[in-house]
Amino acid sequence: MTRSRIVFLVWVAIGLGAIGTGRELLYNLWYLLTALLILSFLWAWTGIQWVDVERHTRTSRSQVGKMAEERLVVRNRSIIPKLWVEVRDESTLPNHYVSRVVSPLGARKTYAWTLQTRCVQRGRFRLGPLTVSSGDPFGLFQRTRDLVEPRPSTIIVYPPTVDLVSFAPLIGVLPGGDTMRRRTPYVTTNVSGVRDYAPGDSFNRIHWPSSARTGRLISKEFELDPTADVWLFLDLERGAQAELSWAGRPGLGQPRLPWETGPDLILPPSTAEYSIAIAASLARHFIEQDRGVGFITYSQQRQVLPADRGERQLAKVLETLSVLQPDGRIPISEIVAAEGAHLSRNTTAVVITPTDQDYWISAARDLSRRGINVVAVLLESHSFGHPRTNEDLVTELSISGILTYLVREGDDLAEALAMPYAHGLRLAPSTQPVAPPRGKD
Repeated sequence: MTRSRIVFLVWVAIGLGAIGTGRELLYNLWYLLTALLILSFLWAWTGIQWVDVERHTRTSRSQVGKMAEERLVVRNRSIIPKLWVEVRDESTLPNHYVSRVVSPLGARKTYAWTLQTRCVQRGRFRLGPLTVSSGDPFGLFQRTRDLVEPRPSTIIVYPPTVDLVSFAPLIGVLPGGDTMRRRTPYVTTNVSGVRDYAPGDSFNRIHWPSSARTGRLISKEFELDPTADVWLFLDLERGAQAELSWAGRPGLGQPRLPWETGPDLILPPSTAEYSIAIAASLARHFIEQDRGVGFITYSQQRQVLPADRGERQLAKVLETLSVLQPDGRIPISEIVAAEGAHLSRNTTAVVITPTDQDYWISAARDLSRRGINVVAVLLESHSFGHPRTNEDLVTELSISGILTYLVREGDDLAEALAMPYAHGLRLAPSTQPVAPPRGKD
């Protein structure tokens, strides 16, 4: 039973006693308790009135291992001081503890604090809603008010990425290859034509001879360099995934400190989380090399990002990866066969999968015979708790001429993706087999 109910029952008992006996002492006590209850209720009610909370989020995007920063400002707009005000937050971002008690909050005063939270889990999370609550000095009443402003917002936490020193040699480097007939806003070495100057065009886009001849500013248009795209195939079939218990692993999602040894990032022991971190790292690696990157996966629905370059493409890939879940129903063999049919010659296809089935290797061989460079990133499923191992697929992939990287649970991704396997043996980065450039058909 709460304190307010006890006081109310005492108030009723004293009132009945005063009426029944007519004693002045009981009447005085009843009047005193009546005044106390009214005063306490009004105090609690005014404690949440004329209180505003402002929420300033530094950015709506963050990444696992980085900080999400927020600043909250509590403002008392009335001339009545507040004994205490509790701000409660219903955010879903893990370890994001915004709730705080402000005591006291003077008349027309403000209180502000900044909160930094290390992001430990990828996904889309809600920030808010906020509520304020207050009470009286005697603890008899407590009032709560939902804040309409600020409205709940969202923050997207990108998956983690690691710096890759080296990766598979790409057949996508095409000396003398065909130019990709696709206009691009970037300045390249391939000029496709000219057009009238548009506001915002940089000076290095202006074609001065044409401008002098026509008497008005003329800008150059460019096409992409003659290099092939890189397509990332991510296997999110539910039946192919494996996962160990997360219990007893407090450092998940946090980078190691400089004096600590081990992987740069402690990932959850899940093939899905490792696969997504690998896809994010490869996307960043290739985009930083100014290559076009496309992305294909089948989760609850088909997710395809057309190949493109630049930071905007990287943001699209990371945002897509941040919300994906391993609940697909289509095996990677069907995905490679169906989507690989649309890839052009000299494209590089990177298949990231934890499957222990070998059906997809024949589909990968078909891509290789069509002149597509196939690279496999195989997650060793047994190290993630799967009852069977898929390590024997490395030999079959090597025999098929498919460069393969093997990743086990607990591996440093930067090291694991720097040294491929051949016939069951890990190769040094300097001895990677470089496939000869393919000519035209």
